[in-house]
Amino acid sequence: MCFQLFTKTGNFITFVKKTVRVIAKSTLREFWKEHNDCEEQLKSWFNEAEKSCWTSPSDIKLDYPSASILPDHRVVFNIKGNSYRLIVRINYKIGLVWIRFIGTHDDYDKTNAKTI
Repeated sequence: MCFQLFTKTGNFITFVKKTVRVIAKSTLREFWKEHNDCEEQLKSWFNEAEKSCWTSPSDIKLDYPSASILPDHRVVFNIKGNSYRLIVRINYKIGLVWIRFIGTHDDYDKTNAKTI
């Protein structure tokens, strides 16, 4: 579990849990409705991401060694044994993860992951 210093008053220090927030689960849900063979893997990724405390690309690599770190704070995750690809953009400072793309490996090959 990760914590970040929040306030200090007198002799008391208050800590708050700092995990990331993924925007938006609905994007994943729409995708797994059409590709139900990856539903469990996408749900697992979402749950793991929302419990994570990613503050840098190296934190992601600890959790997902096969993830590809790209410029402009983008990360590519392999889903279901590399059958699908998930591209996210992360603001590490405020802990937000935006889903930019989810698709088959063939769809990914037609996408510019550095700019999507």
